[in-house]
Amino acid sequence: MINRQTVGATEKVIRRYVRKTPIVEINGGDCGIACGPIVLKLELLQHAGSFKARGAFANLLMREVPEAGVVAASGGNHGAAVAYAAKVLNVPAKIFVPSISSLAKVERIRSYGADLVVGGQVYADALAASEAWAAKSGALPVHAFDQQETLLGQGTIGIELDEQAPKLDTLLVAVGGGGLIAGIAAYFASRVKVIGVEPEACPTLYRALDAGRPVDAPVGGIAADSLGPRQVGELVFPIAKAHVDRVVLVSDEAISQAQKTLWTTARVVAEPGGATAFAALASSGYRPREGERVGVLVSGGNTTAVTLG
Repeated sequence: MINRQTVGATEKVIRRYVRKTPIVEINGGDCGIACGPIVLKLELLQHAGSFKARGAFANLLMREVPEAGVVAASGGNHGAAVAYAAKVLNVPAKIFVPSISSLAKVERIRSYGADLVVGGQVYADALAASEAWAAKSGALPVHAFDQQETLLGQGTIGIELDEQAPKLDTLLVAVGGGGLIAGIAAYFASRVKVIGVEPEACPTLYRALDAGRPVDAPVGGIAADSLGPRQVGELVFPIAKAHVDRVVLVSDEAISQAQKTLWTTARVVAEPGGATAFAALASSGYRPREGERVGVLVSGGNTTAVTLG
């Protein structure tokens, strides 16, 4: 059910509500990377500051929303996206986030008028609270990654990349719960080599592929608010097993340096999770072969690490 055709159908449903985000091509040598041009797909310019708006709109437009509205658990970005989509479509929304969610993400959720609850330490705590609220209220749960419509929405990035960078050989994608990489990988179906990138402190897909099934992984590090579910989704795993080439792990130091390099080279301000895929290139965790055309998904920009004025 999650393939090139169904992603294409989903794109038609959500097109008027989401931005076609731009790409920018940078020279690898300009940022100390031994490779040719690098294509950056700037999903941090999407509504609500991340790719998550695609999956949020897919859920709210393709599923029946009850009078009680929707409920979501999130490290921050998914919550902001659901809150934004709910505001646009005039739907009540209740969002649960853990205490590790960044101030930038909490403030963005509040700015969209959603009923926000901050509690628990990690995403799993917020998920449990959201499930309890759904059972009590009758609200529609909008899962951050383990929901068909979520994967279909995120997969629409592949359609845009096919148009914007049709000769792409490889795409590096950060992984948390896996909805983003699974949607994109299902769309490309191995036509493009899809590489997962995870923090060493949150190796969910890496652990799952090693075990042959989704298993608990540690949650920690600077990208835990966006890449910190304990497990990849049940829908995610078979797609990743079939169409994700491999997973590269990167350190917190590499992620932090990738943020700085994106800024100094391209004036792109990415949050830690948004810069994680680029960290695999910048730290040589992934080394392109000669002539390989590489794309990097810069997936989120909800950060307070900016000084204006």
